[in-house]
Formats: sequence, C-alpha cells, structure tokens
Amino acid sequence: PIALAYLAASVRNNGHEVSIIDAIGLDPEKKTYLGNKLFLVGISFSDILNLIPEDVDLIGISGMFSNEWTALRPLVNMIGEKFRDKYFIAGGEHFTSVPEICLEQCRDLDAIALGEGEETIVEIANAIDSNSSWLKIPGLVVRDNDKFVKTEKRKRIIKLDEIPKPAWDLVPLNKYLDLHLSLGVDRGRTIPMLASRGCPFQCTFCSSPHMWTTRWVARDVKLLADEIEEYINKYKIDAVDFYDLTAIVKKSWIIEFCNEVISRNLNFTWQLPSGTRSEAIDEDVTPLLYKSGCKNIGYAPESGSQRVLELIKKKVKLSRMTKSLKSSIKSGMNVKINIMMGFPGETHKDIFITFWYLIKMSFVGVHDVSMGVFAPYPGSEIYNDLVKKGKINHDEKYWLELSYVDITFSKSYCENISSRSLLYYNWLGYIIFYISNYTFRPMRIYTTLKNLINNKHESKGEKALARFLLDLKTIVFKRT
Repeated sequence: PIALAYLAASVRNNGHEVSIIDAIGLDPEKKTYLGNKLFLVGISFSDILNLIPEDVDLIGISGMFSNEWTALRPLVNMIGEKFRDKYFIAGGEHFTSVPEICLEQCRDLDAIALGEGEETIVEIANAIDSNSSWLKIPGLVVRDNDKFVKTEKRKRIIKLDEIPKPAWDLVPLNKYLDLHLSLGVDRGRTIPMLASRGCPFQCTFCSSPHMWTTRWVARDVKLLADEIEEYINKYKIDAVDFYDLTAIVKKSWIIEFCNEVISRNLNFTWQLPSGTRSEAIDEDVTPLLYKSGCKNIGYAPESGSQRVLELIKKKVKLSRMTKSLKSSIKSGMNVKINIMMGFPGETHKDIFITFWYLIKMSFVGVHDVSMGVFAPYPGSEIYNDLVKKGKINHDEKYWLELSYVDITFSKSYCENISSRSLLYYNWLGYIIFYISNYTFRPMRIYTTLKNLINNKHESKGEKALARFLLDLKTIVFKRT
C-alpha cells in the first residue's frame, strides 16, 4: 500500500502519531466471496473495525479503483457509523473523480481529499489540533451542513524528494516480500516504488489529467538509487516494481538513472508493469535499461488503428513504437503490449486492423499481450462525455462493469460494436496473438512449459496461466 505508506510518513514526520491498517497485508491469502464474481482479499470488515483505535482523532481511507466501490462503500459506512464522533476523510483516484457521489452515498465522511494527499492530510491533522476550519485547506471537498464545498485547488508537489520515504515499518511488508506479491512478473522479493509522478499526455480514456494534472515530475536519480540501495540492504529485496503512470518521458533522465544504477553495481531487477511511452526509449536507451536490471517492460499502444489513436488522443506513432519494441527485444527484455478495444467511435474494421497489428507484433518478437475492453472510468474525458449524454447511471451495475480485465464479461459503450461482439473480440485477440507468437517462435512453447513446471514466470502471460491452472486444480479438487 505505497500510497498509505507515503501519507503515514508525512503525518508522522509532522509530529502526529499514526498507524496503518493494511487489510490485505494482514492476511493476503484469505479470500471472502461476496457473490457476483466478487471476493475480498485480506481480513474481514469486522476485523478492520476492531483494529481502529477507540481514541483515534482522524480516520482516513483510500480508494484507488472505481470498480471496487461496490465493496468499499459498505466498509466506509460501517466505519462512519461506529466512529461517528471522529473526523473521517477519504482520498485516492476514485474519490478524487467523483467526490460528490461519494459524499452523498457515505453520509459520515467529512471530506474528500483531491489528488496528491501528503500535504493535505498534514494540514487536516494540524487543523484538528488547532480546532480551525477545513475550508481554508486547499484540495478538499468538504461537507458543510447540507452543502459540499470545494476549496481552493491544491498545487502539485514539485519537490518529490522532500516527501518522507514510505513508512514501510507500519505495514506487514515481509508478508508481501516472502509471498512474492507484486503487480508485475514474479522476480522474487519485490517492493513498489515511484520514480516520478504525473503524465504529460491527455488520453481521453484516462483519469490521470483529472487526478494529477498533466505535469510530469521526476525524482533525483541519485536519491532514487539511494532508496533502492537502502531496501536491498534492509529488506533483502530482489526486485522493484515502478508504479509510475509514465516513468520514461525524458531520455536524459532515464539514461542518468540507468548509469547511476550500473555504476553502483546494485544487484536487483526492475520493471514497469503498468506500461510506458516509447518516445524516449531507443537504441541508445534499451541496452542501458537491460544492463541496469530492467528485465520486463510494458508498452501501451492501446490500438493498432491510427484512426482510433487519434480519436482517443493517444499521441503515439506506431512505426516509432515498433522501432522501440524491436530495440527492447534485441537488448534482451521481455516485452508486453497493452491493447484496449471498444472505444466510442471505434468500428469493426478498426478491431481487425488491431488484430493484424497483433500478428505483426508477434512477428517482431513481442512476448506478451494484455487485452482489455474499454471501461469509462470516472474522471476521464470520455466518461464526462458519456455522463452528459445520459449513457451512464451510477448504480451498482455500472461500478461492477468497470473491470476491464474480466475475460468472461464485456459491456460496450461503442455505438458500432455490441457487448457480445466485444467479448468475442477480446478472446480472439488473445488467440491470434499467442497462436501467431508460438508459430513464429515454436521454442517459446518449450520455455513456457518449462517455466510453468518450475513455477518460474518470465512474463505476465505465464503468470496468468499459472494462476489459471492453480484455480482449475482447486476447483477440480473441491469437486472430487
């Protein structure tokens, strides 16, 4: 929970006592099934309530993903009901995108923190101590009697290295490390980090401009390397997952970072599981990426149709990205691409152009693909447009349908393509990519089988396949 660890560190650094209830980290192997294909990972809601100190002054809760709102909202209301005499705030990507809806549906929330929260939460804690009004604190939507008051907009944090390092001592970090829990490919004991914040682009399907603005800010490479070295020595980590929105934007910065890591001879691997841009990754950069420990890299072309890319304001040239992909593969990295289908305005022809693009990427040597169906995430430009057109109702069904990684279901917001067609296209995309991939490089079949047998994963595809086989084994065992 890197966001909570950063917030806690900032509060503690300003003289306040703070604790974190990491519901997943306290029992990461426990699952509670809720129905509708939903389950919670970690301790129960009642356990969470019991762990909140009775003498607490301020409670904060984080909500990053809107498709989790159906499960998160009952917890928020349970906390609010039990601790009605305490100050209660919420923050994160979801709350930032739809603060009024969250305040309406959670009557005991006092305020929503918008965007970055480190400075905001410190000012709230100080305001509680001095019994002063929250309406003077930038970056909030405050419940004021029967009204919701939005305070002055908070400026972005520019000096990232002045933010205290995450308070990892307040979470059961070793459970994550020992179980190799990570967002990316399993490379051992993995810790999450941020090398930058923000993204300078304005893709219409992304809520980043609303949450972070379009300013990209990077950390000092020497201080970043210092932190990595500290984690290697202190926690015996093997790998780092960079959770950045767009880590590689500036070519000079990434070259400087790689050279800093190489010069220190740090023994770790790192990856960009969320994907990155290709503009700054060329034949000068990719050998340095690999030499510095980057073994897995994800690119996000989103579509193989240039028309669709222009439609969603994805400022990328596929020819330039292909050149970058080739260079990454040549340098030895395992490469994944992210594809999304079903954007408003997309056509069947665009989908088949994307399928052809997948075949070409297989031929180039791309190892992995992540297929998804477009979902209108709150805070994005497309979401706002669909709301204006009356095509989104904020009911339970809408929140549940926001998961774009469910390969058994799809909901189409595209006027040209039905929901069922999108579901078939999603499956077909995977089939086309992996059949062509193994056809062009049959030795990869042997490598994949070997990795599955040895429980070693070189790609997200192998990791997903291993998880599927484990779930299938569990189901068969239970039926037997």
